Amino acid sequence: MTTASPSDALLQPDELQPAVELTAKALEQLDLILLGRPELHRMVMVGVLSRGHILLEGLPGVGKTALINALGEVLSLEFNRVQFTPDLMPGDILGTHILQETDAGGREMKFEPGPVFTNILLADEINRASPKTQSALLEAMQERRVTLMGATRELPFPFFVLASQNPIELEGTYPLPEAQLDRFLFKLRVDAADVEVMDQIIHSRRRGEPPTAQWSMSAQQLQGVFDVMDRVYLPRPVSRYIARLAAATHPDSAESSDLVKRYVNYGASPRAAIAMAEASRAYALISGRPTVGFEDVQAVAPAVLNHRVLLNYQARFDKVDTHGVIADLVGTLDEAGLDLPADMEVGPGDA
Repeated sequence: MTTASPSDALLQPDELQPAVELTAKALEQLDLILLGRPELHRMVMVGVLSRGHILLEGLPGVGKTALINALGEVLSLEFNRVQFTPDLMPGDILGTHILQETDAGGREMKFEPGPVFTNILLADEINRASPKTQSALLEAMQERRVTLMGATRELPFPFFVLASQNPIELEGTYPLPEAQLDRFLFKLRVDAADVEVMDQIIHSRRRGEPPTAQWSMSAQQLQGVFDVMDRVYLPRPVSRYIARLAAATHPDSAESSDLVKRYVNYGASPRAAIAMAEASRAYALISGRPTVGFEDVQAVAPAVLNHRVLLNYQARFDKVDTHGVIADLVGTLDEAGLDLPADMEVGPGDA
């Protein structure tokens, strides 16, 4: 008879609660620094705990860069910003080799690390750089390493790419290829602030400058939260639901919704299912639960799937976007695939 290791045991309240309190403190700081966006901050924190990259889409001036700056400050992580432009080269991101004289009078190539060697890389207006430069991030985003001139160098841990792009600007931009979009855990929309929030900003903040964080999480505390999040339990029925949801984004799936069959050309990759599982664990942790429920999957599924589903031309004619298609799919797909009571609980014993 084998005994489960401590890492396989269900989280106890005394293990879970400190991590929940730390994430709540971090979210409180983000909410104080950037007003009126608690749900956006919650999803960004979920992305960080999932060790995933995030694509922020919104008009200029809505606070995308300020949010990423604040995140680095609150989490005590090293932060670098790269302004993506058409003339940006891969070496401007990854680094380059420079010929230098040695003390002995000879010459050697010395590697000068680029801004990618950091914890949080802000790729500002990522779709303004050429495809050649965009592709420089593919290895970094997937393998968390950089290979140049035959030498592979590991990136710091943790490493996140938080990229921004303007959804309406087309001139001088290069759409991100699907392979790169698929490497982003989330694509989040950053909408303009409403009247009440704008009034509060104008009234309380001169020139709109946000305050500095009054508290920050240490590297040791962040690692502890990562360790707790890795132990959040994912029941088998919930993991099955994630797999069914990812499969149902394909129009030829038996469980696809009517909108998917009508408007989708290509559905999500297996990476999307993995992303949903990790993000669901993080969402459950932030919500104070040691076990992932169907509601956690439904909360993160739109941000995971929206940029991974390709619509056909008919969707453009009918003015249907991926947000509507995914919302319809999540709302119509039966959670358990069986006629179970709506209030039935799912626990560790169901695995």
